Amino acid sequence: MTEPDRAEAQRYLDGMVARRGYVLDYHRVMAANDFPVLKAADELVDAAYLSQRRLARATKELLFILSLTVLRSDKAHIQSHIRVALTLGVTPEEILEALEIALPEAGVVAFQHGFDAWREVVNAPALDPSESPAGG
Repeated sequence: MTEPDRAEAQRYLDGMVARRGYVLDYHRVMAANDFPVLKAADELVDAAYLSQRRLARATKELLFILSLTVLRSDKAHIQSHIRVALTLGVTPEEILEALEIALPEAGVVAFQHGFDAWREVVNAPALDPSESPAGG
């Protein structure tokens, strides 16, 4: 990649961060190795996800979180969308409710995958079982 091409790819990647609120590892690698394909893929994402159309961005984030959970995407990918949702004002409880939709359709294992990503991002509290009485 020539220096001018590298500079253009760097500007584009920085713009992706500004528009999305994150970039994934594959975005960074594609920017350095196959910028035209990264740009084409990003334009599709922009049209379907980032452009304001009928659904609010927060709603789209919840849909992304749920669909990535059902697909058992990389935890970091799910967490990036959880973080964006939180910055958009979605509450941890609303995100959990969206994740729970995975239970009847995709099952406990898929739900647990997304739940674990959520738990780490929001630092969800937990209760421990009470100790059972001796001999009980």
